[in-house]
Amino acid sequence: MRKAFASLTLLAAATAAQAGTVSVTVLDKDGNPVADAVVVVVPAAAGATRHPLPAAATVSQLKMQFVPAVSLVPLGARMTFVNNDSWEHHVRGSAAGAAQFTSGGVGGFELRLDGKPEGKAAKSGEVVMDKAGPVLLGCHIHGSMRGHVYVSDSPWAQKTSPEGQAVFDDVPDGAAQVRVWQADQLIDLPARAVTAGASPARLTVQLQVVPRRRRV
Repeated sequence: MRKAFASLTLLAAATAAQAGTVSVTVLDKDGNPVADAVVVVVPAAAGATRHPLPAAATVSQLKMQFVPAVSLVPLGARMTFVNNDSWEHHVRGSAAGAAQFTSGGVGGFELRLDGKPEGKAAKSGEVVMDKAGPVLLGCHIHGSMRGHVYVSDSPWAQKTSPEGQAVFDDVPDGAAQVRVWQADQLIDLPARAVTAGASPARLTVQLQVVPRRRRV
């Protein structure tokens, strides 16, 4: 038993020694921190994250909004959409960013959700996210409704905090690429190179836009 415990301890120590910290700060065009931007790190070396993305997520339609406004899920995740309003909604999922103007509406998904009857359970529908990248959410009936799902092909992915930060403490040592996506940044930002190692790698990425404020 002691030998097994010692082996596990050594293995954990070795794993920790081979992982570095990558800290990314996202700022808007004016230099202010940006919350709910998506930061994706793609290490060159193989490894496993201690903080995997959840394989299922829920988005509510509430008071004519998608809640949360931005969801981050892994490739293959199962998304549940719930209509908590008393009136009918659609859920339209299509390519986001510059691709929304070039895809011609090909692909994506669509759900129709009846309104929530008083005193009864809300109506819901499910979709499996089988294509990596950002997805724009909308409603055919209510054109002002807008939300996003980012489907990550890397397990090292986070949404930025209100301070505009995403910190990864378990990136395999060596070279890595950092991608940043934000809903109002329609032109894709170029990937940035970092090196994870003994010293924390710090990177600041500035958007070309000032994100619009979400209605509350």
